[in-house]
Amino acid sequence: MAETSNPDDGPDVPSGPAFDEDVAPSAQDGAGGAPEAGEDPLGPDPGADTDLERRKEQDEREEDDRGYDDLRRVHQLVNNNFYGVVDAAGAAFGFGAVSSPGLAPGTVVPEETDRALRFFVPPQPCYDEALGKLRENALVVLTGPNHCGRGAGSLALLREILGKEARLRSLSPANALAELAASRDLRPGQGYVILDYVGELHIGAVQAFGIGRLSEELRRKGSYLVITAGDTTRRRLALREHCVAWQAPAPFELFEHCRGELPHAGFEPDAEKELLERVGEQRRPADVVAAAVALSQEGMEAALDTLRDRHREQVQEWFRTPPSADDLLPLAALAFLEGIPERTFEKECAALAAHVRSWEQSGETPVAEPDGSTGTSLGGVVADQSRARWRDRAVGLVTTEYRPGPGRDVGRSERRPVFTSPRIRELVIAELHDLYGYGLWYPLRQWLNDLALQGDLDTRTEVARGVALLARYALVDVDENLLKVWSEGITSQRVTAALTLQFMCDVEHLAPQALNIVLGWVDRSGAGRAVTAAMALTGRLGSFYRLEALNWLWFLTHRGERIASSARRSLVLLLQTAEQDSERVLFILRYVRTVIAKAAPGSRERSIALKTAVQLLEAVRLDATEPLTAALLRTVPDSERHLGALWADVLHSTNRSRAVGALCRTLVQLRDDPSVTGAVRELGESMRHAMSQRQWAALCYHLSIALKHPDYAAPGARELAQVLLGSLRGRAPADSRHSTASVVSVVPFPSAQGGRSK
Repeated sequence: MAETSNPDDGPDVPSGPAFDEDVAPSAQDGAGGAPEAGEDPLGPDPGADTDLERRKEQDEREEDDRGYDDLRRVHQLVNNNFYGVVDAAGAAFGFGAVSSPGLAPGTVVPEETDRALRFFVPPQPCYDEALGKLRENALVVLTGPNHCGRGAGSLALLREILGKEARLRSLSPANALAELAASRDLRPGQGYVILDYVGELHIGAVQAFGIGRLSEELRRKGSYLVITAGDTTRRRLALREHCVAWQAPAPFELFEHCRGELPHAGFEPDAEKELLERVGEQRRPADVVAAAVALSQEGMEAALDTLRDRHREQVQEWFRTPPSADDLLPLAALAFLEGIPERTFEKECAALAAHVRSWEQSGETPVAEPDGSTGTSLGGVVADQSRARWRDRAVGLVTTEYRPGPGRDVGRSERRPVFTSPRIRELVIAELHDLYGYGLWYPLRQWLNDLALQGDLDTRTEVARGVALLARYALVDVDENLLKVWSEGITSQRVTAALTLQFMCDVEHLAPQALNIVLGWVDRSGAGRAVTAAMALTGRLGSFYRLEALNWLWFLTHRGERIASSARRSLVLLLQTAEQDSERVLFILRYVRTVIAKAAPGSRERSIALKTAVQLLEAVRLDATEPLTAALLRTVPDSERHLGALWADVLHSTNRSRAVGALCRTLVQLRDDPSVTGAVRELGESMRHAMSQRQWAALCYHLSIALKHPDYAAPGARELAQVLLGSLRGRAPADSRHSTASVVSVVPFPSAQGGRSK
């Protein structure tokens, strides 16, 4: 097989991971030393294998295995959460495109830009100021609070300069500016955008002279870059001269503009005053647009409902009179444990009460005194908790539902306390953050740390959801006091940290922050945090920043064996969770093909890539024992071409026995499905194209032997193999039998259960 990527893969084939020198793996992490060709073990130096070290390594591996088992179960249950539409007002689950064009790195086509700018009104004077800076320097940074319209403004500026048909390029919000400043590959006449820029991984990565050179290169090529970021960016010396403080357009002006673009809807005189008053109170352009759309499509009452935010008013009313501790603590606990069984919830409420009691006994202010007024002490909170009283504690905010647990039938359902609306959970956390200080949050953090350490998977998943909601209001607190602690803890803590970062991606402006936190753990932060980073790069985060996740997981496969093993498992999990997204499936397969093709024969990089590829080929579906390759051949067009190339690569290595076993299991799974005959034929053609005649003959001969094994000798499997390879009746020519044996070994072939053939 030629050691180059297939030229028909197109221009968007990843060119292979490339990192700056300051993020290269360190020697102590196992980066040095190239093994022989094939798949030699990449484990620790045998000379250092004391009994104690071997036991420690085995314990760590078992811990990591349990962590990935937990991740797999969570992905099975909340796959839609991870891969749904991003909605800044709350998660809108289900497969689809992100709500804001340019938020995920990639190409922004004109149709997406048109949709984002349908109701755009240029805010003045900041729009003209930004346009002037962009024309002069080819670079501008729009700063301001979240949800003020910075993203739409960036697209509008680029479209005004480059024209309505321009295809814009969105770059990663983490470290992209440093890479772009050092790049020589800027395309002429290209518009670039970096939304929600969060800074660089390394201090001093982007200096003023680097920004100056970038601006000069952009001007020389007739290209333009717009960056959006928070207000703190204005204090960065490298970017300060390029910043423009962005403001939302006037609410009334935007509302009238939207009404002019939408089918006419008349005002009802008795409601007109309230509608206009509420429009004037809005600070988010998206809320004004939503009200105008509701007015046009559903009428006045729907528009008012959009603006009233009854849930917010309801939550604020509950907190208006400071609640007693025995009312406050269960509500605070529910914000982090919604939907768990009532019996478990009561136990954890008692644990929280114990933490608060211990804190109050230390002489600090009771938690039920947010404003310094006299409040009810904690005394009797555990004794007073009862299921009979729960419904009366937060009328309209909390209810109970009967839900089955994971894997349980309806007959095993049990009562679970939940909020009456998903939005109420977020609003309760917001009020707790606004009204209460250290006296509540210190014991709450202690309690959350206990849950992350000892809670079951359902409990820890809800903790992660709640902490992700808290990160919307207290990101630094969450990062410093929870995520950093959990990321280097035991498996239960590391899984909780990884899930928290996944759930943070449900909010547009937090997704870049989640990525930045993970990348801070990837290198030189210890093995525990590197494993946590690998876990976090699966799921929603890996879906959102797909190329960056693949690049960094590939980087981690070059670290010590514990970290490398976790990175390979994360790559497998990425492919498993991408099954329903054909584009992402092909992207991952093409990426692995590319890194194999770019690795020199016999190099350590090629050995690592082949070890990763064989794990992908052996993977099963996320929610079944069926081989994943069989599902992809059945449902993902063009997957056969990439899978065939991967199988051919792995068959050339010392992983060949595992590759044949994976191929047999795939054929057995597909044997009764006539709809895949064409895909199997294409799979065979792809493999044949990548192999020499001698290698192909050897594969035919030894696959015919493998299919006689009891694990694979299912009716129809040989017939499907004939579609793949042609007739299996013949043997390899006598004069080539000896030479082919060195290419593909006859035994051992793995059984379906991982054993050896007899």
